[in-house]
Amino acid sequence: MNKQKLRAAISDFSDNKKANTAYYEENWSERKERKGYYQSFTKLIWGNKQYIVDKLIADNGFDTLKKQLSELLYGTSPIEKRWDVFLKAVKGMGPATMSELLTYANPEEYVIFNKTTILCFTYFDIPDMPKYNYQYTGKKYAEVCRIAKEISKELKEAGEENYDLLAVDYFMWDEILPLAEKKGTNTDELSPKKDKPVSDKESKSLHDEIKDKLVEIGALLGFESRSEVKIATGAIVDAVWEAKIGNMGKAIYVFEVQSKGSIDSLILNLKKAQSNAAVQAVVAVADEEQLAKIISESAGVIDEKSLRTWESDDVLAVYDALVRAHESINKLALVPESF
Repeated sequence: MNKQKLRAAISDFSDNKKANTAYYEENWSERKERKGYYQSFTKLIWGNKQYIVDKLIADNGFDTLKKQLSELLYGTSPIEKRWDVFLKAVKGMGPATMSELLTYANPEEYVIFNKTTILCFTYFDIPDMPKYNYQYTGKKYAEVCRIAKEISKELKEAGEENYDLLAVDYFMWDEILPLAEKKGTNTDELSPKKDKPVSDKESKSLHDEIKDKLVEIGALLGFESRSEVKIATGAIVDAVWEAKIGNMGKAIYVFEVQSKGSIDSLILNLKKAQSNAAVQAVVAVADEEQLAKIISESAGVIDEKSLRTWESDDVLAVYDALVRAHESINKLALVPESF
């Protein structure tokens, strides 16, 4: 970690707090209220269904969800193990939400682990921050918490009081994030190198992550969006976006994801998909190198007018941007109360 950058940022943070006391007190008090709310819970609080989102219950079963949440937040096993078990066992709750629950429940030990954390840590020249979901392991989360404790220690030594890891998150969000965004910090530089061999397990994890993000992007854009769809005889594709067009029928956009290995099956699936009259375009999703191969090898096989390509990293960036946009709009609470 670049301690020089950290100490300079802490000095600026302290000066800004003194100059804008009301702003900092208002923003920090909201987090303290939330912390008190979460810390008032016990293991039994999860027995009340009003605290559980309906979809999480539907996807996981209430008893399973209650057991897994209790173990994640209050279990005695090392956080590495609890994190990995929960992430594998529970659908619909990813690293950002998991870490937020942990932080508000026990801010002395745990820190929020999301895109902001990664961007800020990268600004401090901390290497090997995760880029894909499969890299958000329990081992990595424990490492991130240890680094956050170092930052907390530096804040305390600089004269800041009561700086637990929730306060560290606030410091990064308020002071470091604007610096990182202004600098244009690129997490690609600190992610695993592109020429590093990817295991079959990592390849499958990446394939599934991109596929899921495609489905979610489609839904956020207003399409009927699904994965693993039979689009034509002998062709089950990774994802489709479907839109009804008045009385004229429907328009379908087909996506196939490639993360490793032979591209023959991808090309064959896209070719078969084009036999469906409702399909308006077929999209190959992969990294830059594989897309070049797909374009070359599909020439004369797939109708080039309807073939599109989309880089995997761009899919993730679009997903993050759409989620942030929807979260920002939702804060406006523009839906009438009668709805």
